Amino acid sequence: MSRAIVLYLHVHQPFRVRHYTIFDAGVDHEYFDAPYDDRTSNERIMHKVAEKSYLPTNRRLLQLLNDHPEFKLSLSITGTAIEQMERWSPDALQSFKDLCATGRVEIVAETYHHSLTFFYSRSEFERQVKMHEQKVQEVFGQTPRVFRNTELAYNNDLAYWADKAGYKGILAEGWDPVLGWRSPNFVYQPTYTDNIRLLMKNYRLSDDIAFRFGDRNWAGWPLTADKFAHWLNESGEATNFNLFMDYETFGEHQWDESGIFDFLEHLPGQWLRTPGNTFMTVSEVIDNFQPVDRVDMPNTVTWADTERDLSAWLGNSMQGSAIHALYDLEQTILDTGDLTLIEDWRRLTTSDHFYYMCTKWFNDGDIHAYFSPYANPYDAFIAFMNAYHDLKFRLATKGVDV
Repeated sequence: MSRAIVLYLHVHQPFRVRHYTIFDAGVDHEYFDAPYDDRTSNERIMHKVAEKSYLPTNRRLLQLLNDHPEFKLSLSITGTAIEQMERWSPDALQSFKDLCATGRVEIVAETYHHSLTFFYSRSEFERQVKMHEQKVQEVFGQTPRVFRNTELAYNNDLAYWADKAGYKGILAEGWDPVLGWRSPNFVYQPTYTDNIRLLMKNYRLSDDIAFRFGDRNWAGWPLTADKFAHWLNESGEATNFNLFMDYETFGEHQWDESGIFDFLEHLPGQWLRTPGNTFMTVSEVIDNFQPVDRVDMPNTVTWADTERDLSAWLGNSMQGSAIHALYDLEQTILDTGDLTLIEDWRRLTTSDHFYYMCTKWFNDGDIHAYFSPYANPYDAFIAFMNAYHDLKFRLATKGVDV
């Protein structure tokens, strides 16, 4: 019986709100471009991430695809990331196209703007999913068949929606309180669905690469490809090892100096040395293995922070008030038919803006601070709300009472 590594990597870059002040509101309607501010300059950040992560990672992945016919992977790439690459790093975008051209890289569906719209506006959620599908078809020539929600935010309602929408599979966090005695290393089916299959992240194995790889105080350090392949081979019954992580794991979160690229280069060869071992895309593992059980997840689970819930984005009053204020404008904004205004509003739905407002402490707080372009969560809130007030100003100039 074959066993597959299911490598899924997520690509996302938000349009970060610049240090937009109350004095800008009503005067300057550009919230996102900050060429003279290194921390919030989306152009500068895209260049940096492309050079450190996307380009070197994709060079190695393309070589692995050429060297190992059995090697395959899946990826998701947000509309906002594609837009930024089109604008500032076309060579990075071409490197993703080159991967897809091999026919062994599958793109997964999601919301165009990496938003939490599923929990606030089902109609806007479906519009953003459709926008993403059209962008993926236009740029990569693929129609996604498997769905992942922003930050793997998943519950029974989402699975039911994805099943009715015709997706063959959906991705989620393999969180212990949900799985119980079961292993994430199998295919499952969500409760209350007819056809869709559920793939759950093996967070321990994934995080060994994504978070612990360069930690010299970790008991598993140094993590080599042969050691990791040995762990998988000795893990007992399994059909699929779901390794889900951010693309930026390679070169950005784990720097080249850590040995992360050497690990990536050697893993396929080490894994494929054992007869029966292979790689599969998310669709292939769904096609090859029957579900072993149904999984019930009435409460929302994500892949973020120790709580694995939505508190990374909605855990304090700043976050709650900001996101509710934004979605309260939805219909009014859409009714204007002003495409620039609508797109600015949609870029503000991106979940990162609320993530930057998180006030958690300890390890989770350190992670939030690492990703944030702001000095503190309060600066993130102020910049966002100033942009929100400018949206209201722009509506008022159109004679709309808000």
